[in-house]
Amino acid sequence: MKIILLGPPGAGKGTIAKALMQHDGSVQISTGDILREAIAAGTELGKQVEAVMAAGDLVTDELIMEIMEQRLQQEDCKQGYLLDGFPRTIPQAEALKALLAKLGEKLDCALELDIPRDVIIDRLTTRRTCTNCGEIYNVKTKPPTVEGVCDVCGSQIVQRDDETEEAIENRLQVYNQLTAPLVAFYRDEGLLVSVPGSDIDSVMEAIRNRI
Repeated sequence: MKIILLGPPGAGKGTIAKALMQHDGSVQISTGDILREAIAAGTELGKQVEAVMAAGDLVTDELIMEIMEQRLQQEDCKQGYLLDGFPRTIPQAEALKALLAKLGEKLDCALELDIPRDVIIDRLTTRRTCTNCGEIYNVKTKPPTVEGVCDVCGSQIVQRDDETEEAIENRLQVYNQLTAPLVAFYRDEGLLVSVPGSDIDSVMEAIRNRI
């Protein structure tokens, strides 16, 4: 499957992506992942990205698309891929459309996880993350065995700075301004599949109905 995952912070895109990968072997790809991989590989593009980030500047869409073109042609993408957090804007969506046409590929769908604002805020403000291994907990639904201590590695678990209520409000505002218009874009393209909530059974049924 070749799917774009859409939804605000806290919508459960990562959880859904893991389930879809187990379903058919698709690989999850995010902008952050491909940038880090390019830097680690030491490619010419990776060196350009590293220089830009070291200077504190934003990586341009042009550079991101060059790296994305390389990434989508790698062997593990032949089974399918899930684009998580990419594209973020209409110009990126248009560039991705052109890239896929160039590669002779097409998307199966753009899957929107439609989550109420109050659920997102509750979900993220109660999330806690291990400072060492990155394991994620939730004080309501998945607390650690010992409060403040990671079950996996024994390190401290904390609330991230970007998961306070104020920070989440800011993140949602940015999402609504820049990324939410993608829903309309992919609806016009005939690719939008909107699923209320992030229940994996509902998602899989929606995808089966689509594909």
